[in-house]
Amino acid sequence: MGRARPGVRRLVARVAAATLFAALAAGCAARRGVGETPPLPPAQPRPVKVALVLGGGGARGFAQVGVIRVLEQEKIPVDLIVGASAGSLIGALYADARDSFELEAVAWQVEKDDIFDWSLLGSTRGPVTGKALEEFVARHVKAPSIELLKVPFVAVATDLKTGEEVVLDRGPVGPAIHASSAIPGVFRPVSLGGRTLVDAGVVDPIPVSVARARGADVVIAVDIGLELAADEPGNFASISLRCIALLGRELARLKARDADVVILPKVGETSSFDFSRKKELMAAGVAAAREAIPGIRAAIERASTRPDPVPAHGP
Repeated sequence: MGRARPGVRRLVARVAAATLFAALAAGCAARRGVGETPPLPPAQPRPVKVALVLGGGGARGFAQVGVIRVLEQEKIPVDLIVGASAGSLIGALYADARDSFELEAVAWQVEKDDIFDWSLLGSTRGPVTGKALEEFVARHVKAPSIELLKVPFVAVATDLKTGEEVVLDRGPVGPAIHASSAIPGVFRPVSLGGRTLVDAGVVDPIPVSVARARGADVVIAVDIGLELAADEPGNFASISLRCIALLGRELARLKARDADVVILPKVGETSSFDFSRKKELMAAGVAAAREAIPGIRAAIERASTRPDPVPAHGP
């Protein structure tokens, strides 16, 4: 026989290659089952944004110092801090230093006169001017503005005229803390950004919703609300104060319920103005935070494996 022409040889080679490829593909399909989808690689944990929400409570805020110490020791990430009233002061101090030991050192220095500068002259809107609080913040917070704090931070206040919740996320730190902490009837209202502002606790004592609105996947809330005495109030004034306290406690519980973890230090009946129990309050914060650590780790683990939300598409 004569030699095959080059065109015929190329055709034979192509047919042989196609036959070999088909045989290999059939063998692979047989091994995993015809029509079976190859297994997907395991899902990789996604980044989780953790927010720490610090509620109000005056001197009971020292318990939050203990909570932060434990979170730092246990290497729980804090990507956002939202502070209300006393929580705004503790939160700003930590956001500036990002060091629980430095926070604790400052906390030991705080005295009642650093926060409450009583003056009955010159105003009928409240006996505390708030200047001492702003000066204290100026001495201990190095960042000139909220935007330059080491940890993203927002303070929350209440618009006295409209009742709206106001989020303070820019500008000087001192006035924002002052506004967030301006207890009605004690502090004079604060004029800031064209609004008249008072304490965050009037409408949102534990602003979990603010953390969620800013993209938090996991929210750790610290509730330092007053534990009410078991005895029955006996006169008009004590009955009125008890009712106000009950309303505040229920509002705090309502606002905190969307948190992944709520830390409740045992603060007892410590008054908002009692600065003599720092050690006990910090210890209460440490104990409550240690108890909460397993739940916090579990919440972060769940969030890290949760599928990203599918963006909504318009018509």
